[in-house]
Amino acid sequence: MQFLDSFRDISARNLDLFKRQTLAEISGSLGDLGTFLPIAIALSVNGTVSLSSTLVFSGVANILTGLFFGIPLPVQPMKAIAAVAIANSFSNGEIAAAGIFVAACIFVFSATGLLRWFANVIPIPVVKGIQVGAGLSLIIAAGGSISNLGWVTPSWADNRIWAIVAFVFLLSINYIHQIPYALVVLVVGLAFAIVRAAKLNDLPNFIPWIPVLSIPMDSDWRVGIVNAGIGQLPLTTLNSIVAVVHLASDLLPDVKTPSITSVGLSVAVMNLVSCWFGAMPVCHGSGGLAAQYRFGARSGSSVVFLGILKLLIGFFFGNTLVGLLKSFPYAFLGIMVIAAGLELASVGESLNTTGARDLKKSHHTSILGGNGQEIGPVLSEDERKRRYTVMMVTIGFLVGFKNDAVGFLAGLLCHGSFQLSSYIQKLQARRQEGRIQLTE
Repeated sequence: MQFLDSFRDISARNLDLFKRQTLAEISGSLGDLGTFLPIAIALSVNGTVSLSSTLVFSGVANILTGLFFGIPLPVQPMKAIAAVAIANSFSNGEIAAAGIFVAACIFVFSATGLLRWFANVIPIPVVKGIQVGAGLSLIIAAGGSISNLGWVTPSWADNRIWAIVAFVFLLSINYIHQIPYALVVLVVGLAFAIVRAAKLNDLPNFIPWIPVLSIPMDSDWRVGIVNAGIGQLPLTTLNSIVAVVHLASDLLPDVKTPSITSVGLSVAVMNLVSCWFGAMPVCHGSGGLAAQYRFGARSGSSVVFLGILKLLIGFFFGNTLVGLLKSFPYAFLGIMVIAAGLELASVGESLNTTGARDLKKSHHTSILGGNGQEIGPVLSEDERKRRYTVMMVTIGFLVGFKNDAVGFLAGLLCHGSFQLSSYIQKLQARRQEGRIQLTE
């Protein structure tokens, strides 16, 4: 009964927001395409995944995510698996094995409560560091790709000039919030892509999707798990579950945040079903949530809309879309990724304010503004510096080593060193007060 009441409340909010701000929700739903499309295209061109299956299953996942969670939670590629698969030209079976392995581990972690415990013990400065580091990583990756463009090459429709135009347009929506940025960019980019694809006679054809099983062989399991699955596991746990739940709480404080367990089960079920049919392994990433929020999405209706769009396109056109999507200007996609990175990195600003989850629950005295509104907790300068240092260490190691797990461990060790130092100082103070005596 409680579940049905919650579902009705979520559905009512989704519908209400979609009616009141239709263009914003649609624009926001397209915000994560800058990450989704390049990876999906690269894997499809290599024959590693089926674009049809990827669009169909990720579309269904988008719809269910929007209906049951009620927030613009993204469905985006597992980036570590995708990077290894592209570099090593993985087969269907190898990438499926990697995705299924990660999903099975996440399912066990979620079902046993281990994932919830893990999320609760991670210090907030480390979580913030993972979020900011992920945002900076997006900016660096997108900036590197855009810098490879020439001023008028590789095409009249995809070059640095268009990247500058897209960036100036992005800055303009800081003043004119009604502009559906992602929707406008998608329409213009799609028009450019159609012209380019038509010249190459590479436009989509009507070919209905027929599901085909992709069952990994014995060697596929070994290669997929060892080469890609193990590396993806910490990334999925930290960025796609823990960080995304915290980010949802930061960005949408008035909306009920999904639990760690429910998000973990969602990631697990998506891949335990779709990977057997040649679909790309997917997850819920904090970068995608930041992107969709940045461009206007505030409810689950945005990702429901995107899911229906993916489902229809994947079912009726599928793999024939590869040529058209390859012609989409990266100058536009890259700027969208940069915008998502900036939005994600901005959450670090709330580290030492009541926007941080641990300070909301703490007993620190708060500063009140002139109107009696709470501004933030009173932290000593030493406390602020320690929290900031832990966050920066996490960011530095994550970005420097291009690995979430390395950043997480570095931040955790830094936090632990501060905690140990504080503990030793307290013992020394108690000893000086005579509350602790050493016996000979």
